[in-house]
Amino acid sequence: MDSTTGIILAISLIIIMFGMGLSLTISDFKRIFIYPKAIIIGLCCQIIILPVIGFAIATILNLSPTIAIGIMLLSACPGGPTSNMLTFLAKGDLALSVSLTAAASILTIFTIPLIVQFAVQEFANESQIISVDAITMIKQLLVIVLIPVSIGMWVKHKFGAFATRMEKPVKIISAIIFILVIVGITLSLRDVIVSYLKEAGLPAVLLNLSTMTIGFVLAVLFKLSKKQAISISIETGIQNGTLAITLATIALNNAEFAIVPAIYGLLMYISATIIILSRKSLGVKN
Repeated sequence: MDSTTGIILAISLIIIMFGMGLSLTISDFKRIFIYPKAIIIGLCCQIIILPVIGFAIATILNLSPTIAIGIMLLSACPGGPTSNMLTFLAKGDLALSVSLTAAASILTIFTIPLIVQFAVQEFANESQIISVDAITMIKQLLVIVLIPVSIGMWVKHKFGAFATRMEKPVKIISAIIFILVIVGITLSLRDVIVSYLKEAGLPAVLLNLSTMTIGFVLAVLFKLSKKQAISISIETGIQNGTLAITLATIALNNAEFAIVPAIYGLLMYISATIIILSRKSLGVKN
């Protein structure tokens, strides 16, 4: 994939992260210290358990290097910006969801390079020459994640009414961008996409279902409320696929690593929709 496509992906992700910043306040970070148990469990699911499950799936299924690295790259990423909207629709704890998204987006700036570096060393074969510069990747993540989120938060703080009006349009734009990114990846890899789909489909399904289930079960075991358990489940299973695709293209310079995030990006909404519909069918109000 050429440099122009990489630039377009980076700009798209910056817009998405700016939109996420418009929905965040300093209070969302303060909440980490007010409700530490729920936050710690949620972050452990995202930062530790998710990559471990990804590694287990890649190893047990003996996946090809391309799919295995794609799985690990996706597992290293934080929850997606749409996780908050899905949590709201599923009647989960929205405040917890927003706080987890904010905290994970900051922490993964430093954990993503480490996990990706490990994945490349573990799974890449001799024919794949991949160089992972952790410092460079951190700088890239700062530019495409932290800075736009910070600007979005500043806009919300200084121009609250404008930020509130812009939240919904930006979320819609973000969803459209995500779909266009997946379509673009599919078209650019049309010659090999069918063969990769056969191998990547099952791992993507397993990763999604297992992480959402474990997130929910752990929350229940630690005696969190049902709403908090729903939030942690969704935050663990709804990944920032756009970030994974962008890193595959820019940081790793290999669009084929974006196949798993693209497939996962579609599948994760199916499981989230099932949760939403089941909650509504049960008549859950709180």
